[in-house]
Amino acid sequence: MYIRHNDGHNSLHKHLLHMDQQIFFVALADPIRRRVLAMLLDKDERCVCEMHGALETSQPKVSRHLAVLREAGLVLARRQGVWMYYRIHPDLPAWAFRVLLHMKDGMPAVAETQACEPCSN
Repeated sequence: MYIRHNDGHNSLHKHLLHMDQQIFFVALADPIRRRVLAMLLDKDERCVCEMHGALETSQPKVSRHLAVLREAGLVLARRQGVWMYYRIHPDLPAWAFRVLLHMKDGMPAVAETQACEPCSN
């Protein structure tokens, strides 16, 4: 959820400092999104192809869930060629990060899969 000011500067950082708890918990309501977040807590950054393989879910479905997490301010995305890489947002409020860590502690581990060839390079 990016908020643009008239000067064109991104105020996502300000938004994250005052993250709406309702938006945060709605984003956590889906089991696939919780599993994605748990995977991102285990590794700094992951490609969509790596996540959909581990989750045994289609790439478009994983991408839709990642879009919800990105719009809620929980993850950041970066493009490298045709691939999208995601990570936990570094400006996530401390309370939200703690919730994610506790959530992950109560979840079964997601089986690791090998990254696709372009991601391995």
